[in-house]
Amino acid sequence: MEINLIAAGTRMPAWINDGYREYARRMPRECHLTLTEIALGPRGKSAPTQRAVEAEGRRMLDAAAPGERVIALDVQGQDWSTEQLAGQLRMWMQDGRDVALLVGGPDGLSADCLARAEQRWSLSPLTLPHPLVRVLIAEQLYRAWTLTTGHPYHRA
Repeated sequence: MEINLIAAGTRMPAWINDGYREYARRMPRECHLTLTEIALGPRGKSAPTQRAVEAEGRRMLDAAAPGERVIALDVQGQDWSTEQLAGQLRMWMQDGRDVALLVGGPDGLSADCLARAEQRWSLSPLTLPHPLVRVLIAEQLYRAWTLTTGHPYHRA
């Protein structure tokens, strides 16, 4: 199974790229994690925020392959414990489809992205900087993977 993390934003700080790569490289072949970066839409007085979010959303949906299970990262989504995420990961793998995780920019995801999503996942009720989210997702997916392989969980 391929997990395609489709995230708004390019030219991230080195520590973001390093953190993401560290956890992505730990993922096994059968649950491979890749990153697709989507350029942020222009924002400003002459470019309304909503238009930028919609443009980002179109590019995200174009980057998601047909047939992929689309999961939107959304503050109003379902929050999962680590054990629940491991269960989701098992279910995704058994489903046989690749997964696209959509991470919006500073103004969130477009309505089209939310409508296309089969699931919505909330990392936290806190407002998180969108660059940091890619590191958190990679780490949590790695942690969930270790649980699916029987690695003991220190919180259990």
